[in-house]
Amino acid sequence: DEIPDVYIVERLFSSSLVVVVSHTKPRQMNVYHFKKGTEICNYNYSSNILSIRLNRQRLLVCLEEAIYIHNIKDMKLLKTILDIPANPTGLCALSINHSNSYVAYPGSLTTGEIVLYDGHSLKPVCTVAAHEGALAAIAFNALGSKLASASEKGTVIRVFSVPDGRKLYEFRRGMKRYVTISSLVFSMDSQFLCASSNTETVHIFKLEHLTNSRPEEPSTWTGYMGKMFMAASNYLPAQVSDMMNQDRAFATGRLHFSGQRNICTLSTIQKLPRLLVASSDGHLYIYNLDPQDGGECVLIKTHSLLSSGTTEENKENDLRPPLPQSYAATVARPSTSSASTVPGYSEDGGALRGELIPEHEFATGPVCLDDENEFPPVSI
Repeated sequence: DEIPDVYIVERLFSSSLVVVVSHTKPRQMNVYHFKKGTEICNYNYSSNILSIRLNRQRLLVCLEEAIYIHNIKDMKLLKTILDIPANPTGLCALSINHSNSYVAYPGSLTTGEIVLYDGHSLKPVCTVAAHEGALAAIAFNALGSKLASASEKGTVIRVFSVPDGRKLYEFRRGMKRYVTISSLVFSMDSQFLCASSNTETVHIFKLEHLTNSRPEEPSTWTGYMGKMFMAASNYLPAQVSDMMNQDRAFATGRLHFSGQRNICTLSTIQKLPRLLVASSDGHLYIYNLDPQDGGECVLIKTHSLLSSGTTEENKENDLRPPLPQSYAATVARPSTSSASTVPGYSEDGGALRGELIPEHEFATGPVCLDDENEFPPVSI
């Protein structure tokens, strides 16, 4: 109630620790214990705060021309990264795996260069030449072993290994039009990568390499032509050859709107894989994902996040899947359980997988964020 114009809210998994930034004081970061309604501390910076990332070990504050790394146990400032190019959107990523706490941020304003930094040892790791154009989105997987990126064109998404920066996968989202990637996220098991944009389609890519074990002599005419086609790609220009070798989306989710900013995630709810999309107009869409065959995801439920009370839209059986025509439609059954598994974040840093971890278990150090004296109030 005291901060009505909040534009950044970051919660530490399912704990009570919440970091807030408001338009009234855009240079001030406020850290709260939201269940107790108390302020733990606040920090002021030299310019407006553009984004905040946190895990169980580090808290990252990104300004346009600097990144501040805090120790989350006592909020002590550990490192200030000043030698970075202008980053007007505050684009950065922090691995949720606190054992490595890798940080990624743009290394150039005009090209898709990514700087990889070790937030644990506080040392730079490497620089990855990810795209020709400027970056629009970057994201780590749950273990911090892979890094996905997309450029402002939004046509190609690449995945690199961490910490060596080697390219592992290359996916083509589309060719006809440039889009703005608004969300890029791995599934918790790193088998899928989901990307949403300002279009009506959410793309899901499967992280797998097709086997290279082919017979020496193709047994069919089709096999022979396929082998000749792949061999011919070696003599084509690099851009054409790369395009031929890019993988397409494994599955897609269709939205009934376009042009709105949205956030997507992949989760397991009631033991079934789900695609979730939250739009800026206050709606949450839940789709079923067929992990074997992919294809078009089936919309099974819609929630209105801004409405007060119970509405027809939020009832348990508000949306029913169409007649079963695929595995996805067959297994998408509304649950009869009264327990809520509406997605949030689990203690280990990923999307909720049907269970909640007691919040007092998240702190492994001498400080527990649910203790009365977790942090003395301080203003810096």
